[in-house]
Amino acid sequence: MSNTEVIVRFNAVWETFDVDAILSFFAEGATFEMVHIRKATGHDEIRKVVEWIIRPHTSAKFEILHSAEDATGRVMNERIDRFLRRDGKWVSIGVMGVHELANGKITAHRDYFDMKTM
Repeated sequence: MSNTEVIVRFNAVWETFDVDAILSFFAEGATFEMVHIRKATGHDEIRKVVEWIIRPHTSAKFEILHSAEDATGRVMNERIDRFLRRDGKWVSIGVMGVHELANGKITAHRDYFDMKTM
């Protein structure tokens, strides 16, 4: 499976809100960063961030608009992340994601987005 295919599956599993399934994509010691908000290192910290993201929502849809993989295996994708808040309103966020992988696992994940959209 290519790194791009791993990241497509990673984005799809977010829609399940299954925190363990989301964490299974990360290597030990990986980093997860929402640039300008929060950076987590390792499964325990990443779990807290994922739960923090999910907590105020009841569902999500991630739409990958464009994706590219460079010669090092780094995957970059432009996507729209949509979250259904508990009050019934959808929030849509344009995101640029950068993913570094080794042996089919994410070692570094960075999401860039405009804070005003949140």
